[in-house]
Amino acid sequence: MNPHEDGAKRTVPAMVVKVLTHRREDRGMRLEEFTSRCVRVGEVHELVTTDQAGSAPGARIDRVGFLGFAEIQGAGVIDRGDELWADGRLVGTVLGFDSCHFPNHYNVLIAVDALVTGPDLDLRPETAVSFRQATADTRTEAMDGHTGVVDSRTDRVDGRTARADRPVAARS
Repeated sequence: MNPHEDGAKRTVPAMVVKVLTHRREDRGMRLEEFTSRCVRVGEVHELVTTDQAGSAPGARIDRVGFLGFAEIQGAGVIDRGDELWADGRLVGTVLGFDSCHFPNHYNVLIAVDALVTGPDLDLRPETAVSFRQATADTRTEAMDGHTGVVDSRTDRVDGRTARADRPVAARS
């Protein structure tokens, strides 16, 4: 998101249609230069975690954990920096996109502290996921390096407030 150009936007809801269970250290995805992608209702895209958060556009992304495929439930725009939420828990932040399978689907790359897969997050078919615009005033206290589950009702992890720049990696 570019705060000098981008205003508010709606959340993009989606639903898991297939869970993936594997990790790779040699995937060879390419981080596209585009910072946003428009998505339509009914499209299916792959959700992939990576711990290569500092990567620049064009970079090779090798270390990945596969979450699964999700069907878009409401059209919208997914931007680099948006938060991915699954079943009310913050998973990570959109790093960008890989288009090696396009036009079939995009790989939506999610920056996380540690690679996770679908089972690590207890994802199942029909699990609700959403892409939410990050805001500067959300989750401002440090988590002291803890990675746990965010309670969506309180935005708290084990009694501490989560930070948007420290995504939740997996269940504790």
